Amino acid sequence: MQALELLLNRTSQPRLQAPAPSGEALNNILQAGLCAPDHKLLSPWRFIVCADEGLRKLGSIFEQAAIKKNSSPESIERAPALPMRAPMVIVAICNYTQDESVPRVEQIASTACAVQAMQMAAIAQGFQGIWRTGWYAQNHDVKVAMDCKQEDEILGFLYLGTTPLKAMPRKPRDTAKFVETWT
Repeated sequence: MQALELLLNRTSQPRLQAPAPSGEALNNILQAGLCAPDHKLLSPWRFIVCADEGLRKLGSIFEQAAIKKNSSPESIERAPALPMRAPMVIVAICNYTQDESVPRVEQIASTACAVQAMQMAAIAQGFQGIWRTGWYAQNHDVKVAMDCKQEDEILGFLYLGTTPLKAMPRKPRDTAKFVETWT
């Protein structure tokens, strides 16, 4: 797949099934994330790859967080199944490092770039994915279970797998609504 075609036609695919990336394909995905813009080479990211038992562990973390939050019985019942919507979930964490010349927001942005790069690498290799956030990404108990420091951020959960659906081409958006040109 050509790079420009990939970037101009990227869509999120919520319906994912096996197979998940593995071996060289998974390594390519992770390496693409590690190539994200990274001021001073702080590597402000940490990724947790969840598959098989790892998905159940992530579901258990979600369930415990939902219980502690006093969520509705339906939400608590649904929580352990959330990671099962794909055969793999990569948890993306901004592992913040104090540095006067690299503010926290820049480190968060760098980690976000890494997530998009990983999704693009997955698509380029024939897989699909969706980047999900939701309240679990902001929940203190989930962060503790992920061994996050107080200043770290979970930027989301990159669900990866194969889709039975054919991606529809994206309709180009009107750049004039979002861009101004200074000359």
